[in-house]
Amino acid sequence: MYRYDEFDAQFVHERVEQFRDQVARRLTGELNEDQFRIHRLMNGLYLQLHAYMLRIAIPYGTLSSKQMRKLAEIARRYDKSYGHFTTRQNLQLNWPALKDVPDILAELASVEMHAIQTSGNCIRNVTADHFAGAAADEFEDPRPYAEILRQWSSIHPEFSFLPRKFKIAVTGATSDRAAIQVHDIGLQLLRNDKGELGFAVYVGGGQGRTPMVAKKIRDFLPVADLLAYCEAIVRVYNLEGRRDNKYKARIKILVHEKGLEAMRTAVEAEFAERNDQRLRLPQSEIDRIHAYFAPPDVKPRPAQSKAFETRLSADAKFAAFVNSNVSAHKVPGYGIVTISLKPIGKIPGDATSDQMDVVAHLAEHYGHDEIRVSHEQNLVMPYVALDDIPHVYDELAKHDLACANAGQISDIISCPGMDYCSLATARSIPVAQRISQHFGDGDRAHAIGPLKIKISGCINACGHHHVGHIGILGLERKGVETYQITLGGSADETCSVGDITGPGFSYEDVVGAVNTVVETYMGLRKDSAEDFLSAYRRLGMAPFKAALYEKNPGADI
Repeated sequence: MYRYDEFDAQFVHERVEQFRDQVARRLTGELNEDQFRIHRLMNGLYLQLHAYMLRIAIPYGTLSSKQMRKLAEIARRYDKSYGHFTTRQNLQLNWPALKDVPDILAELASVEMHAIQTSGNCIRNVTADHFAGAAADEFEDPRPYAEILRQWSSIHPEFSFLPRKFKIAVTGATSDRAAIQVHDIGLQLLRNDKGELGFAVYVGGGQGRTPMVAKKIRDFLPVADLLAYCEAIVRVYNLEGRRDNKYKARIKILVHEKGLEAMRTAVEAEFAERNDQRLRLPQSEIDRIHAYFAPPDVKPRPAQSKAFETRLSADAKFAAFVNSNVSAHKVPGYGIVTISLKPIGKIPGDATSDQMDVVAHLAEHYGHDEIRVSHEQNLVMPYVALDDIPHVYDELAKHDLACANAGQISDIISCPGMDYCSLATARSIPVAQRISQHFGDGDRAHAIGPLKIKISGCINACGHHHVGHIGILGLERKGVETYQITLGGSADETCSVGDITGPGFSYEDVVGAVNTVVETYMGLRKDSAEDFLSAYRRLGMAPFKAALYEKNPGADI
């Protein structure tokens, strides 16, 4: 994985000391909260409902064991011994004291981490496929290009104060696990008919109060033109994006109002005008960055591991874990292990300091020292020999980390909602916990099959509810929490925004409403091989709506 060069190290150290001075002035009252706000946001520090929150950058979701241990140590020393992994592949600390934040940033800098550009109207943490470099369906590791984009976008002098925040995602596999079509810029690595490597470029995706699926603006962009073309897109947005209304300031609104063809014309003109040698990526630089992401020395092993196969046949719980949490690897004899941070009834995405230490230990000894954070709020060990998976599973099970539910109905994405967020209008976490407890991770959950539930506590959609197979949006109506349900959303290569079923449901009734949707699906699917999304796209809304409002007459009309 990438290592800081001298510039990176010096820059991050200097930023820590600058912020230490700014915090000191805030604590003495020399700066009031309004004056301090811009400084803290540039360093990833938010003021939430009860306390400050620090958002720590994890570029393209890749961590070493050393870095994970440092996160555990910081959470234990400066917070409440846990952290929250987010849909942007970051980590949030929900309870840091302001006086301690400079020391936290200094601790992060000691392991080549920071919190820069995790907030504010800038280019945020660049994300990527959490199986990058290991997935069987991948033909090119997207992380070197994510790193190139990170370096280009960090403190970019022209793009530090955009109309609104800006998000980029990159994938290099046939299955889109990076949700590129709900990003401001989405990049899909591919090869053209000449065998040349490049990108399909998407622009204008996003969620929030106006959800939109990104439009393809370029079918093929040569790798060497990556920065020049991205700069052209962001420059057009920076010049033409609205600044008079924050709700209409995202690039998706510009693309919608301008039209894709006019947007393409503007971007191509900007690209042609400024596409000189300064922004073209030299092959030597691409090769240099690629070298940081060379795969570990994993040699193919026999596909049939005796220890692995024996445990599979003898242990039903282990077999269930493998079925849901172990994915195909490009190297025979290895698997990609997803560590669910969604144990039944617990808070989605949270991990204790002790759990982080356990994951760091396992990655160091059995996972070639690599850990990934997924945008679905789980952790991943991308390089585990099949022979070692039984031991890894046993250790995970001791620490409530072996829930066999990855991709299933209790693997819920949820924003913090009213438990933490000052913008939230309803609770999210308790709804996620109740749904998780209702369905569990046993025979019924496995019979339901792949089903993604995503929950947001306000219209800002931090829980990605728009692209949930079942999406839940919490709203406040006349002082009462009401939960609107959407069906048929997806964040993968078949990206779609979910359809609203109709009137919302009360906090008491929302779990029953989700159960009605699931039971309707189970009764109408062709067979057990037809997953929820496929069934919904075949059947449409009508049978689900009929079942929902017949069986739940208490819906908020």
